[in-house]
Amino acid sequence: MEKGVKKKMLVGKEHKLIVIIIKKGWAERVVTGAQKAGARGGTIICARGIGVHETKRLLGIMIEPEKEMVLILTHKDKTKKILQAVVTAGKMEQPGTGIGFVLDVEAVVGIVHLLEQMGVEYEVDG
Repeated sequence: MEKGVKKKMLVGKEHKLIVIIIKKGWAERVVTGAQKAGARGGTIICARGIGVHETKRLLGIMIEPEKEMVLILTHKDKTKKILQAVVTAGKMEQPGTGIGFVLDVEAVVGIVHLLEQMGVEYEVDG
């Protein structure tokens, strides 16, 4: 594409990323809870804990517990409801079950069908 030519690209700017790190085997129920609260889906990633409280010994061998990380991209208006559903589904009000946090997202591309429904459009230099 020629430099300086305008190309239309759909870019969402009103989204949040909910990140949940939870015990292995709990991610599916977290995503299901999030979907019931309005999330369109989520991404589950295998992970392992390496914090001070994460490692344990078995026969003198260090064991790092396996975790699952759930990423849920959502419109900012749905964030609070989805986060509460995730806490409930993952029983995260109990100690040692997991951690969750929400990040601001500067721009979102690739969810064209959702952005078109919202009427979002943004022009960028090519």
